[in-house]
Amino acid sequence: MSGFFFEMIEIRKGFASDIPQLLELIKELAEFENSLHHVELDETQLIQYFSEDRPLFEFELAVSDEQVVGFALYFYTFSTWQGKCIYLEDLYVKQDYRRNGIGSLLFDRILEIANLNHCKRVNWQVLDWNYKAIGFYSKYESIQLDEWKNFRIVLEK
Repeated sequence: MSGFFFEMIEIRKGFASDIPQLLELIKELAEFENSLHHVELDETQLIQYFSEDRPLFEFELAVSDEQVVGFALYFYTFSTWQGKCIYLEDLYVKQDYRRNGIGSLLFDRILEIANLNHCKRVNWQVLDWNYKAIGFYSKYESIQLDEWKNFRIVLEK
């Protein structure tokens, strides 16, 4: 699939009607990260979270010939030191479409959204073994935050 031209790729806002394709890509990403067994959300839940008065997330899609080939899912956060921020939860491009600039188009759209919404920063995480992603983000003026440790509590129902 190498050799795509940017004119063939449309980056557009995701809508509730796109949730089925979004969930497919979320599962592909989870499989890539060897974590498919952790995906608990279904279409109904995603639509509910997306359709609330204050949606919990937004997403952008990369579309080629009417086929969704990638996504960037994000939400707004707040820094007590800097103010409004965006957290990029996931950026994923289908394997056959990688190395054609689609990831850059999606990431650039997130940066554009952040700037248009007067955000002070964009945050994200990369798995330590995903050297291609680390290299990708290193091309931007990003800062790797080694001094911070991530914590999590999983709440059971």
